Amino acid sequence: MKSRKLAALAVVATLASSSAIADLVFPSLSYRTGPYAANGIPFADGYADYFTLINQRDGGLGGENLKLLECETGYNTQKGVECYESTKGEGALVYQPLSTGITYQLIPKASADGIPIHSMGYGRTSAANGKVFEHVFNYPVNYWNGASVAINHFLDQGSLDGKTVALVYHNSAYGKEPIRTLQELSKKHGFSLTEIPVDHPGQEQKSQWLQIRRERPDYVIMYGWGVMNQVAIQEAANIRFNMENFMGIWWSGSENDVIPAGAKANGYKALTFHNTGAGYPVFADIQEYVVDKGMAAGAGDQIGTVLYNRGMYAAMLAVEAARTAQEIHGTMAINASQMRDGMEALEITEEKMAALGLAGFGPSFSVSCENHGGPGNAAVQQWDAAAKKWNLITEFTPSDMDVIGALIEEDSAAYAAENSITPRSCS
Repeated sequence: MKSRKLAALAVVATLASSSAIADLVFPSLSYRTGPYAANGIPFADGYADYFTLINQRDGGLGGENLKLLECETGYNTQKGVECYESTKGEGALVYQPLSTGITYQLIPKASADGIPIHSMGYGRTSAANGKVFEHVFNYPVNYWNGASVAINHFLDQGSLDGKTVALVYHNSAYGKEPIRTLQELSKKHGFSLTEIPVDHPGQEQKSQWLQIRRERPDYVIMYGWGVMNQVAIQEAANIRFNMENFMGIWWSGSENDVIPAGAKANGYKALTFHNTGAGYPVFADIQEYVVDKGMAAGAGDQIGTVLYNRGMYAAMLAVEAARTAQEIHGTMAINASQMRDGMEALEITEEKMAALGLAGFGPSFSVSCENHGGPGNAAVQQWDAAAKKWNLITEFTPSDMDVIGALIEEDSAAYAAENSITPRSCS
């Protein structure tokens, strides 16, 4: 089988070993170039390597070869749309845009084309309402869940009444996502919210952290990406902000974000919706069937890192949704419509995770017609600078769905009205 050394700025596909075998096509809108390449590369590697594992170890999925179509976006929304248009006719089953901006642009396009989107832990949060967003899924957790779990973690340390929380955020659709949720939570718990935007790509943050030093918030939450995270953590260290009270969303919690600050990053926290490290049987299989055979998408040295694990996890969820679709429809050669059905019926149990070599890696969850977002549980991980590793310091805990559920209903209803969508009945 052809090697998966994927060239940047091109659409590259793995080839089936026999033209007689049908392909299940999974596009990968990756970014191995541009300002966010350091984060995009390990995710894309983990995503690709898991599909290769299924082909090499299992002979594909139900006898069907898994074909990856990787298209370079550079984290640019226009290029992301171009990648979608150039790959959708190739039998694409599901898109993982890996960008909130790209996701927003693809929602109406993919919905009209009948191709599902899985914006795992990003994208439009209200897409969790499956009655309005029939083709969009963001399980197992979304941005608003993350904001709530962060606040719940701070509440575990004591009342927030009269305290101040600062949100340092990427000044984009992504970074703005949690603002409404945090505003509602501030009313509920009595804290003041300070919103501090950081313009792309985030290399200059002196004024933002001088503001934090001057105003002295009790806690800081960060929704950052790429170099913005590194700079923010270094600036926080420079003003001696207590890292125990500094928490990033899951896109601000990789090794890339903390290692540059050295020992000063010790104690920094980040949310996550999956576990850390390489101590799972699936990674031994990836080493044996993919890396050792020279078929890894990258150098094979990122296994166990946060973003490689996340890409692998996204691919695993795609494969299990495809498997579910095959079972529902009684055919191995599924199409995009059938893939959507598999995603909506997806159930991830502890037993299934164990069978996949991922026992304890992530929370159990199920998807339904009404709920495309899963349970909204997240955990907190903390950086140990001496050991250079992340450690989970909480279980996967629920978010405040009384607040979030109402916001999802409100926002999705507005979207439906603006786009003349009649919400479907899930009864």
